[in-house]
Amino acid sequence: MAVGDFKSEKGVKDLDAFLAERSYVDGFVPSQADICVFEALGKAPSAATPHALRWYNHIKSYQGAEKQKLPGKKEVPSALLKGGAAAAPAATPAAAKPAADDDDDVDLFGSDEEEDAEAAKIREERLAAYAAKKSNKPTVIAKSSIVLDVKPWDDETDMKQMEVQVRTIAMDGLVWGASKLVPVGYGINKLQIMCVVEDDKVSVDQLTEEIQNFEDYVQSVDIAAFNKI
Repeated sequence: MAVGDFKSEKGVKDLDAFLAERSYVDGFVPSQADICVFEALGKAPSAATPHALRWYNHIKSYQGAEKQKLPGKKEVPSALLKGGAAAAPAATPAAAKPAADDDDDVDLFGSDEEEDAEAAKIREERLAAYAAKKSNKPTVIAKSSIVLDVKPWDDETDMKQMEVQVRTIAMDGLVWGASKLVPVGYGINKLQIMCVVEDDKVSVDQLTEEIQNFEDYVQSVDIAAFNKI
């Protein structure tokens, strides 16, 4: 088939058959040959050709500099040009057998191990490529911004000392922020204090319990605001 045939229905079906037992059009890793055939297609294959569609979406994920770095020559591989999935050396006339003996040539038992080994190799290559691609992405640390209302017992509670006690709480993933006193009535103020926590490291319930352990100063603790960062 020629490159132009990839835009025809038959060309896409031939490509689908070729990719039925292959991950890429040439070799076991993506290459410029895949980019060449990808560009020749021009658009995504239909769901009627699942192998070609799977391959198309995978090659489409390579963009910009990542695509330019793929190895090999940007040309259609000879195996694909010589007959798609049926690409194989033609049998010599001497080796040919009558049509009536075709069933005798089918190896019903000997190909499973070879197919299983190839499938396992392709799977390992895909997993390795995925792991390498994922490792290049920065890890996102989930954090939350919290505002706590810490209420005293009465107007005689030393609010400065209360804040000092609260800030003595130290946890991996906890950072204390700004604070202020907010009037609640009858001359009583509450301590409103901000903090940022790493969600995987700090339990909000545990943090509020730690604050409430300062029983000489703290009557109760409420969450005034909770926002994901």
